[in-house]
Amino acid sequence: MTSITGVSAVDVRFPTSRFLDGSDAMNPDPDYSAAYCTITTDGPGLEGYGLTFTIGRGTELCVAAIDAFAPLLRGLELDAIEADQAGFWRRIVGDSQLRWLGPEKGVVHLAAAAVVNAVWDLLARRAGKPLWRYLADLTPQQVVAAVDFRHISDALDPDRALDLLSARVPGRAARLETLLAKGHPAYTTSAGWLGYPDEKIERLAADALADGWGAIKMKVGRDLEDDVRRCRTLRAVLGPDRLLMVDANQVWEVSQAIDWVHALAPFEPYWIEEPVSPDDILGHARIRAAVAPVRVATGEHCHNRVMFKQFLQADALDVVQLDACRLGGVNEVLAVLLLAAAFNKPVCPHAGGVGLCEYVQHLSFFDAIAVAPAPDGRMIEHAAHLHEHFLDPIRTRAGHYLAPEQPGFSIALRPESIAEFRFPDGPVWRTAR
Repeated sequence: MTSITGVSAVDVRFPTSRFLDGSDAMNPDPDYSAAYCTITTDGPGLEGYGLTFTIGRGTELCVAAIDAFAPLLRGLELDAIEADQAGFWRRIVGDSQLRWLGPEKGVVHLAAAAVVNAVWDLLARRAGKPLWRYLADLTPQQVVAAVDFRHISDALDPDRALDLLSARVPGRAARLETLLAKGHPAYTTSAGWLGYPDEKIERLAADALADGWGAIKMKVGRDLEDDVRRCRTLRAVLGPDRLLMVDANQVWEVSQAIDWVHALAPFEPYWIEEPVSPDDILGHARIRAAVAPVRVATGEHCHNRVMFKQFLQADALDVVQLDACRLGGVNEVLAVLLLAAAFNKPVCPHAGGVGLCEYVQHLSFFDAIAVAPAPDGRMIEHAAHLHEHFLDPIRTRAGHYLAPEQPGFSIALRPESIAEFRFPDGPVWRTAR
């Protein structure tokens, strides 16, 4: 029997604010960061890795919360976790004392995601499979058994989830073959950060098209006149047939969002992302009704499956943008994938952050093989930054993610990157003071 022997966490921060990489209307100077979790076992050389994404200050809070989860994991046997995944997840997110600091939201839930994802990484590594393949090899019954249906059974119960998964069993081999040959469709955000000057946006967009990208997202929301000019610039590079998405990162009021999207409508945005507060479900519904055919996309700040359930029940979004570590790790992601399938909404995961591209590629490949009722509208976000710090970085070709091949969740950081960017004592931060 292999058991967990230890849990540790470290604060790793990358100074992306120096070049305004990742800048948007809500977050003008992010330093892409991670509370990075390592789980050790008594198995020879067997460890699991997870992280939760942050943008600088406050990462130390997530590290402390990961440390608080450690006593709940030490001594657990991997076979027992694998046999009762939903029970394991409830043990982590339902702790009677830590739960008070959430529940199932905020810093504690972010930390839970790092811990839970590290355990899934551990199980996939033990099986010798990339996580997407580990998930795809589960039976529909095993997938359902990994999900906590509490508080969502009025929208999706286990029997309905099993029916959805069973209906997707035929054709799995063909879908897998296509994905392995062509990859999974994607769009890139790297050309459209809000802090970039127009000349840089134009150059990066042209480079992206030359590399085969057919869809680009631009940050908006700070100044309408600037946004009109920038959208005009980007649309001119894209031409009439490629997709342009816009992302306001929560900064508008509801009526303001409607007016702003109408002003950008001549540039034919495919979606408006996070137009208002991420908690404003009814506001999103009102915007969706007013701006169609422009789609409404949101979800990177939906902190649990219950919130996604309500968005879907209210018909308040067109595109589900789950986040691999805003939700409580793989178990809760599975719940949201199933909810999206039940409501026939495409899942385009949020990946604008360190490690998020590495994470969500696995979730989207599994979704495409085993869950999604149709391939239409499903794309993975791509951001070009910081992949060099991972031992198993993403691979893309002609606007598609290629399937990960190495065992695990692709989230293990290079030891030298941890040493260099560890906060506050890594060389990068010592010289910055």
